Amino acid sequence: MIILSDSNEDTEIVLTLESLAQAGIIFIMALAIIITNVLIIATLLNFRGPSEVINCYLLSLAVADLLCGLLVVPLSVYQAAVVSDWVYGDVICRIVGYLEVTLWAITVYTFMWISVDRYLAVRKPLRYETLQTKTRCQCWMAFTWISAAMLCCPPLLGFNKGIFDKEAYVCMLDWGSMAAYSITLSILILGPSLITIIYTYTYIFSMWRKLRSGVPFPDKEYATALAENLSNPSHKMSFVLVVAFWLSWSPYICIKLYEYFANYKLQVQFLHFGIVWLGFLNSFWKSIILITLSPQFRLALRIFCMTICCRYKGRMQAELIGMEADD
Repeated sequence: MIILSDSNEDTEIVLTLESLAQAGIIFIMALAIIITNVLIIATLLNFRGPSEVINCYLLSLAVADLLCGLLVVPLSVYQAAVVSDWVYGDVICRIVGYLEVTLWAITVYTFMWISVDRYLAVRKPLRYETLQTKTRCQCWMAFTWISAAMLCCPPLLGFNKGIFDKEAYVCMLDWGSMAAYSITLSILILGPSLITIIYTYTYIFSMWRKLRSGVPFPDKEYATALAENLSNPSHKMSFVLVVAFWLSWSPYICIKLYEYFANYKLQVQFLHFGIVWLGFLNSFWKSIILITLSPQFRLALRIFCMTICCRYKGRMQAELIGMEADD
C-alpha cells in the first residue's frame, strides 16, 4: 500500500496493488481497443479491390468501438488508480453514460443489419448484389447512427443522472430513475435486433444443413448460387462476431437483472469490475475474429501493411489482388 499526502490540503490518496492492477488493466484495454480499431478502419478504407458490402457494417462497428476506446475507457484509469471516485463532474458523467448506451445500441443495430445482409445472401442468392448495394448499406448505417443518438438523448436533456460505479470505475446512467423510458428503450433496441438475428441465422443454418444433406433443389441455377454464397467465410465470421458480443455482455446483463429483481447487490470482490470490463473487452475481440476468420480482411491487412511506405501502392494493390484471385 502506498499513501500520498497533499501538503496544501488535508487529504490522503491511498494506492493499493489491487487498484494499480485494475488501472493497468483498463489502460491496456484502452490502448488495445484504440490501436486495433484504428488498424481495422485504416485497412478497410485503404483496400481498393472488390469488397463485400458487409465491410460497411464492419466499418461502423470499428468506428463505434474506437469512440468507446477514446472517449469512455480512458476516463476510468485515474479513478481506478487513485481516487475511486468520479472527479470530472456530473455533466461529463452524464455524457459518458449517454455515449456508452448510444454506442452499445449502434453495435446491436449493426449486428442486426449484418444478419439481414447474410440472410439476403442466402435467401436471394441470384439477386443479392442488386438488393444489397454499398450505397444502400451506407444509408442504413447513417440511419442507425442518427436514430440511436436520438433514442438515447433524454439523459443529455436532464431527465436522467449519471451514477459512478465505484467497483467498476465507470460512470453509467441511472436507469432506475426512468423505469418507463428504460423499458421502452430496451424493447426498441433488443426486441427487433434479437428477433432478427435469431430468425436470420436459423434460416441460414437450416439452408446449410439442407445443402450438406443433399436435398435436391428444383432450380439448378439457384442451387449453384446458394452453394457459392454459403461457402463464403463471411457467414461464419459474422455469426462468431454476434456470439462473441452477446457472450461478452451476458454476464453483466444477467447479474444486473438479478440484482434489480432480487433487490440485492451481490457482494463479491471484483465481480462488478469483471463483468463490466468483460463487456468492454468485446471492442477488442472483433479484430481477432476478423483476422482469424476473414480471408478478405487478411488480404486487405496485408496490403495495408505492405503499402504504408510504398510510393506505388496502387499498382501493388492490383498485383496482390490479382495474385489472390489466381490462387
